[in-house]
Amino acid sequence: MLKKQIQLSDHFSYQKLIRFTLPLIVMMIFTSVYGVIDGFFVSNFVGKTPFAALNFIMPFLMILGAVGFMFGTGGSALIAKTMGEGRTEEANRMFSLFIYVAAACGFVIAALGMLFIRPIASALGAEGEMLAQCVIYGRVCLLSLPALMLQYEFQSFFAAAEKPKMGLAVTIAAGVTNIILDALFVAVIPGGIVGAAAATVCGQLVGGITPLFYFARENDSPLRLGKAFMDKTALWKACANGSSELMTNISMSVVSMLYNIQLIKYAGENGVAAYGVLMYVNFVFLSAFIGYSVGTGPVISYHYGAANHNELKSLRKKSQTVILAFSVSMIVLAQVLAKPLSVLFVGYDQALLRLTLRGFYIFSFSFLFAGAAIFGSAFFTALNNGFLSALISFLRTLLFQVSAVLLFPLLWGIDGIWASVVAAECMAAAVTILFLFKMRGRYHY
Repeated sequence: MLKKQIQLSDHFSYQKLIRFTLPLIVMMIFTSVYGVIDGFFVSNFVGKTPFAALNFIMPFLMILGAVGFMFGTGGSALIAKTMGEGRTEEANRMFSLFIYVAAACGFVIAALGMLFIRPIASALGAEGEMLAQCVIYGRVCLLSLPALMLQYEFQSFFAAAEKPKMGLAVTIAAGVTNIILDALFVAVIPGGIVGAAAATVCGQLVGGITPLFYFARENDSPLRLGKAFMDKTALWKACANGSSELMTNISMSVVSMLYNIQLIKYAGENGVAAYGVLMYVNFVFLSAFIGYSVGTGPVISYHYGAANHNELKSLRKKSQTVILAFSVSMIVLAQVLAKPLSVLFVGYDQALLRLTLRGFYIFSFSFLFAGAAIFGSAFFTALNNGFLSALISFLRTLLFQVSAVLLFPLLWGIDGIWASVVAAECMAAAVTILFLFKMRGRYHY
């Protein structure tokens, strides 16, 4: 007997919560696999300098794609809240508007990125062959930036449309496309860093364009792509509410650039390459937290709009338990996988391998604290409190990390760079718990 499709209006037990969010968790992990797969093939089949270049320019590309997260998380919260209030037709108009505006922004931002990528990479410290590889990889990837932004946006909208499994299927198709073409364009056909970028472009086109066909036709979800009217108020609310996710992605990318600058200073090209391996693991592990938070967001927004306070309280308590379980599991897994993953990416260079392993063992303790702030920020986004959500993201991904990465290396050298992430995540978790405690009376969770 087929299980009934989970709806936003349902009461969520632990089992139902995991069933609903699991596709979103896997979807986010598959999305993070893009850079990981590129890095694996480039490191092992092209060389250390192109590998360092890919990791060096990746934060800049992530900043440009972050607008899709803003429209997705902020827009899905507003759409789900509107559906909870019984205004389904208005929710569909907003859904269509957010899709069209995100696509238009993608083309404009891609054009600007093409123009400024070389001076930006140079200003950040790339030079010589590494600079040339940065520009080549970045410009090819920018060809699919509109599709990447749509993919990020649809990751949230599939949850609001009560179709998380559909979103998972699309993302798996995009990830498999990227993996197969990376193997073909880099390992079989010696396409170098251009081949890796081309594989990423093809995967992003699958992930961003396929959902357009689904939502543009008749479907059994509450949402359908159709006519839209310029609603500046809804657009502003979505952008303001999703500003925390925009802040998170921009801040993380800016901080990654700062880490690369510090690593070049303290450890040279090897430092950038080692940090790249840690970031791959970080992307995948944090994707589990992000996927769970994105999945629960529309559910929280719906019950907030419907004033179901008991369900809100239940969702908050259950989610905190799930996040804690994830956190403990991740630090254990990271410690166990530190050596095999380091060998997988940089086993060909013993000095680089030692540096990566040392960083891995220290850095992995950040997973114990990261989930609290990620979920806390998403929780307030779902409650349509964009300011508090953005404040948590700002403190976590910018203020705390920048302060730590500038101070700690002065005290402990290269180890201070790895430890700065742990300290920043710990402080962010403490601040998030304080905000959740103070706001419980206002939102009745």
